[in-house]
Amino acid sequence: MLQLSGTLLNQPVLSLRTGAPVAYTLGAIFNPNNLKIEGFYCQDTADRKKQLVLLSQDIRDVIPQGIVVNDHDALSEPQELVRLRSIMDLQFQLIGKQVVTSSKEKIGKVSDYATDVSSMFVQKLYVSQSFLKNLSGGNLGIDRTQIIELTNKQIIINDLQERVPARAGAMA
Repeated sequence: MLQLSGTLLNQPVLSLRTGAPVAYTLGAIFNPNNLKIEGFYCQDTADRKKQLVLLSQDIRDVIPQGIVVNDHDALSEPQELVRLRSIMDLQFQLIGKQVVTSSKEKIGKVSDYATDVSSMFVQKLYVSQSFLKNLSGGNLGIDRTQIIELTNKQIIINDLQERVPARAGAMA
């Protein structure tokens, strides 16, 4: 099932054992090599100054009330996650990233994304277009199969198909 970023970010992390929030998600940790959410930065409810990491494999379920984990033990200190260190150091983010086609046409900026919560792979990007393009077409949905390359500054996608205008009147 696909979920928009708003259902994953700034949400409580709920413990199955206590039934209470143990943390709140702050931001996603993206792997730019495969567009997988490897985990989430979280703010601990017991110590507001402490930032912890919730790994994707420790998530039991995503429900309207928040993200469900077994217990507070599912949260880790960032320095303990040696295998994830190189990805966390990249600080790759999708929101606000420029989207261009392979022929260098600027499409817009990523305003949202949809994630398959069972695999935690980003499946769709939603791109807000410039004011002039927005008058004619609105927001644009980009499937992950259209992405050619991800860089620190932009996302390069396949060229968009030319739009064929619909005929105004029927042929007599």
